[in-house]
Amino acid sequence: MAVTLFLAAAIFMVMGVVHSVLGEKYILVRLFRRKDLPALFGSAQFTTRTLRFAWHLTSVAWFAFAALLVQLAQGPPTSSGVLQVIGWAAIASGCLPLIVTRGRHIAWLVLFIIGGILLYWGAV
Repeated sequence: MAVTLFLAAAIFMVMGVVHSVLGEKYILVRLFRRKDLPALFGSAQFTTRTLRFAWHLTSVAWFAFAALLVQLAQGPPTSSGVLQVIGWAAIASGCLPLIVTRGRHIAWLVLFIIGGILLYWGAV
């Protein structure tokens, strides 16, 4: 069973990388060339940046799923281990809007708070 869980984790990782790379190349770039994107918070640039980080959040979630599968492959997961994986996924997810929208999308703050709470409880 462990081998198949490691395989599933590896597939999740590959899928996350492929989703981000091919999504940027074939979907997002082409979408952002459109001249009729809505101007959220006064600019189409904010719209494109928000769509970009939202797209890549899927990949971050898949990486977290992979980490959870690796834990399961190594035996019963501990609540501490699960909290740490989800906490780090929240922190990584928070980095996306912080960097991509330069902090203008407030999701980074919420995700950092969630991540901090989970990492705290994962360490206790």
